[in-house]
Amino acid sequence: MREAVDFVHAEGWDRPATLFALVPSALVADALAGGLDDDRPLALVVQDGVPEHVRPGSEELGEFIATVRWPEPVVGAVLAQEIVFRNAAEGDDATPRQARLFSGVLDGGADNTLVQLRPTPEELEADPFAQDRVQLLGGEDLAPGVIAALRATFGD
Repeated sequence: MREAVDFVHAEGWDRPATLFALVPSALVADALAGGLDDDRPLALVVQDGVPEHVRPGSEELGEFIATVRWPEPVVGAVLAQEIVFRNAAEGDDATPRQARLFSGVLDGGADNTLVQLRPTPEELEADPFAQDRVQLLGGEDLAPGVIAALRATFGD
């Protein structure tokens, strides 16, 4: 999941949703210029098929994900999208913030969802490097609908 976070973070904010396939690293090692530089069993492959006009968090994105069916070598998927997030841990009066939602599943296995808050203008003013820091929040049931939609991409 961290590789997806790093990829999307490098692209900057205000971007369309990004869908990734997870495949065994051996399948793509030869296609990569220098091969793989670590021993990760899975490699992330960016999918180019998400239409740029489809807004993150929209019903249209859900409809698009519902059409995805992975070929057999794909063993997992990650969806990255920008959302508005209110941190329930901060109480009922927490201010909604722009954020990125990273949701990933392994076919028939584990799932994970992480949230990356976008720095506020005040945070950027206080720290010019705040934009470069990646802090991730996690928790139970952050995006059960997204996880269910990603799991369905592995169905028949």
